[in-house]
Amino acid sequence: MWKRTVAGRILHFYLAGINNQNFLMRDNETGTWWQQVTGKAIFGPLRGSTLEWIANDELTFALWKTESPAGQVLVPVSSDLKNYESNWEPKVSKLPVVISFKESGLADRDVVVGLEIRNTLRAYPMKALSPESPIEDRVAGIPILLAVGPDGKSVRGFVRQVNGSETDFFRKSESREWTLMDSYTGSDWNFQGCSIRGAAVGICLERIAILKDYWFDWRNYHPTTSVYRH
Repeated sequence: MWKRTVAGRILHFYLAGINNQNFLMRDNETGTWWQQVTGKAIFGPLRGSTLEWIANDELTFALWKTESPAGQVLVPVSSDLKNYESNWEPKVSKLPVVISFKESGLADRDVVVGLEIRNTLRAYPMKALSPESPIEDRVAGIPILLAVGPDGKSVRGFVRQVNGSETDFFRKSESREWTLMDSYTGSDWNFQGCSIRGAAVGICLERIAILKDYWFDWRNYHPTTSVYRH
């Protein structure tokens, strides 16, 4: 998700094409072409510019509704339905990819969670995240935590520090609700990264920006990435 203001000017974008199965946007105001996955202008008057990233989540609707019961849902404009693309994802997912990076041991369409910290990139295969959640790691010297949510699909990343002190987190398997416990204060934490019981109540962990993507797409646009090995 990106802000559509560049140098103080509001731009209007539309789908202009597909590049390596990642869509290209073009803005009406300058005719510049933008790569969706990176937010970078790759051709036109604004080439070299980068859209500003907006913090966002990729959640199942059920989980989002639980966390944001007063949230609003964007729905299609009925008068413009004929102009919307149909659900092309299942068909596209069966097409061969133009580029391949199988030397990593991952299949091209394996889903990974990618992140970047201090110019250091790492990809976490969902097939490793799901059974091992939460996963603790260190990227560019920063202690991080990746957790799969109570829906078994949504993923969030955090800096695993409480009051400046590094700590470990564990799933409370005996609890009926989805809960983590930290080793520093013994407090309980929810999937939003906030303490709900214990000495740390009122504290929320710092969030880390993540991107869920196909391996071939993440690797193509982040060539220096490493892959988490469990």
